[in-house]
Amino acid sequence: MRIFIYPGSFDPVTNGHLDIIDRASKICDKLIVAVLINRSKKPVFSMEERVAFLDEILEGRPNIVVIPFSGLLVDFMKKQKATTVIKGLRAVSDFEYEFQMALLNKNLNPEIETLFMMTNINYSYLSSSAVRELAAYGGNIRDLVPDIIVDRIYAKFRSNE
Repeated sequence: MRIFIYPGSFDPVTNGHLDIIDRASKICDKLIVAVLINRSKKPVFSMEERVAFLDEILEGRPNIVVIPFSGLLVDFMKKQKATTVIKGLRAVSDFEYEFQMALLNKNLNPEIETLFMMTNINYSYLSSSAVRELAAYGGNIRDLVPDIIVDRIYAKFRSNE
């Protein structure tokens, strides 16, 4: 069984993330969307909220599961029996960091492969931080994130005022 992992903070999940998830799920038997607890970042949405968003959005897709994790990706992959990391790239600027991480993971576990997927050109400018910034100032995020979470994103920023 080919098990791939798509790790990220998904704070919040965007249509760009979903583009990568949809495409990656077609080339593996099981795709684990791994929601990262990153100690160096202070997320706007709690782990529970981020996982709930993804579970709701991805409902009915039998080969995709959402699992929170912390620690080293290589350890999580071993526990999940995964062999491949999926990384989405928006622009050349993403590549340098992601390439460095891929080499580091390969050094920690030579069995791990990393597949880089270029995002759809329609989402090449899109990031979770851009969505958060727009939502915080009441900007239009309706074409940037799945419709079913738009109102909850706006509500989060209203409640933080």
